[in-house]
Amino acid sequence: MILLGVNIDHCATLRQARYRQAGITMGGNIEPDPVELAFRCEMAGADGITVHLREDRRHIQDQDVARLGESKTTRLNLEMACTPAMITFALKLKPHSVCLVPESREEITTEGGLDIVKNRDKVQRVTDAMNAAGIKTSLFIDPDAEQIELSAKLQAPWVELHTGSYANAYYGAGRAAEYQRLCGGAKLAHAAGLIVNAGHGINYINIAEVRTIPHLHELNIGHSIISRALFSGIDEAVSEMKRLMNA
Repeated sequence: MILLGVNIDHCATLRQARYRQAGITMGGNIEPDPVELAFRCEMAGADGITVHLREDRRHIQDQDVARLGESKTTRLNLEMACTPAMITFALKLKPHSVCLVPESREEITTEGGLDIVKNRDKVQRVTDAMNAAGIKTSLFIDPDAEQIELSAKLQAPWVELHTGSYANAYYGAGRAAEYQRLCGGAKLAHAAGLIVNAGHGINYINIAEVRTIPHLHELNIGHSIISRALFSGIDEAVSEMKRLMNA
């Protein structure tokens, strides 16, 4: 059984488009509430909730994460940059897990894996701090041997393989090569003792092939589920993705 983590960032994107200057994130006429959506996702079959608290707070806000952290039922995965401020925030929040991701103010969404070879010292500091606090660390990386091997050396228990390149190539000539690259990365990570997750660009079409990547533990999916929910509702969107993941 492959687990499903639903990323609810873009529910907050919709709220911020109208109420960014409101100074509050819920109540009154403030809508939609991403925390309420998180609970609906879990009731529909999601195994966890993922949020990315970005430096510029473009969608998810500190108050959203705090409310999710106070819940006793939500398995919360916090995507975060490797900064001292985020280390402090995560240690106070104590989510079930953190996923270390690259972050650029210019990008609309995360465009690639974290280069942990280039950023080894930063990643090591975060991983050590989370391990000491009993918080599981996942490294969002491209499925490259050097990145995977270093992930194991840094004692991060999980990796999340970046599936964005595969998703972008899905209707092109590079699809097969990207799929094989992911399969090879998953096998290498598994052999190194790492739990293998994957995410970015996964949708209701490519999931039929993504789910055949070996050793998958969890998929983190956001944009496609939120998009589908506009037409079918979040309950149906989550349950359908969960069904397709484990057909």
